[in-house]
Amino acid sequence: MNKTYIHSIGTANPVHQIAQQTTAEFMVKFLELSPREARKLQLLYRATSIDYRYSVLEDYAKTNDFDFYPNTGNTFPSTAQRMQQYEKHAATLATAAVANCLPANFSVTEITHLITVSCTGMYAPGLDIELVEKLGLAHSVQRTCINFMGCYAAFNALKIADIICRATPKAKVLVVGVELCTLHFQKSTAKDDLVANAIFADGAAAVLLQGHPPAHKAIALEGFYCDLEPDGKGDMAWHIKDHGFEMKLSSYVPQLLEGKLKALVGRLLQNYQLNMPDIELFAIHPGGRRILERIEQSLGIPKKANATAYEVLQQYGNMSSVTVLFVLKRLLEQVGEEHHDQRILSMAFGPGLTLESALMKVFCPND
Repeated sequence: MNKTYIHSIGTANPVHQIAQQTTAEFMVKFLELSPREARKLQLLYRATSIDYRYSVLEDYAKTNDFDFYPNTGNTFPSTAQRMQQYEKHAATLATAAVANCLPANFSVTEITHLITVSCTGMYAPGLDIELVEKLGLAHSVQRTCINFMGCYAAFNALKIADIICRATPKAKVLVVGVELCTLHFQKSTAKDDLVANAIFADGAAAVLLQGHPPAHKAIALEGFYCDLEPDGKGDMAWHIKDHGFEMKLSSYVPQLLEGKLKALVGRLLQNYQLNMPDIELFAIHPGGRRILERIEQSLGIPKKANATAYEVLQQYGNMSSVTVLFVLKRLLEQVGEEHHDQRILSMAFGPGLTLESALMKVFCPND
């Protein structure tokens, strides 16, 4: 049977790299917090284990003279205004990720399928058509858009790419995700809003997949498994409101995941007659520090095995669906010939509560 390979991964971030404590100062100012509330917020931001996040908005590095958010009064940007910013920045950032993904000698006209992923904005004609024009793709390229599925959406894109490559061995599939989470800052002191404001960030990632192995190291897709935990649907949610998209991220999510993950992973591995000791590498979506810790406890894996996830969280924050692709990119950069055929367990979580997992393998060609 044909096998699908991730040939390359490229990532990109906006120009505004903002220290986490700088963003905390913005929040204190903008939320008009009391000294006691400000101290609690500063503790929250330090507890995230995030050093930097990126945003298309420079406002988060300021405490006055804002460009997007109001400097006076209570008027707050509408969803329409936020979508204008999304339309202004999304395709440019996505194009940068593609440029960092495709090999120098690769012709974009060879791409047969384009899959776009985003849950932080939409418009039509949309991101997919803009990318066809910006990248110079063939107008006949087959386009699929995956929208509003949250942090696990990259897995759905990889599944579709896998199906395409297995059915059409000559296919060359480009997956492009872009998330501008910081457009959806909520002026609220509710606990869920404070947490969401503290962890989400902007980024883009692109993945090139083909149905044959490359002449360099790559990642082979082995299989996927999805599960749903309806008891948690109220703990992680994403709603379009008048002033942006409102994310609900309950503090109960890490505990809920810990209780369900072992069974989920067990069912994935059972499909391939494997056990946890057969897994050597991990690429886990860093939804937050506590989520990563609960995953380690649930699966019985050491923190060092999850190092790539912590590194991405520390340097970029949670960029929703593209974050796990940043983790996979870092893992691909770190593996060598000694890792050939080692199995990778990858997973992410999102509204529903949806739990997505994938089994992959490191591929290193024989010289």
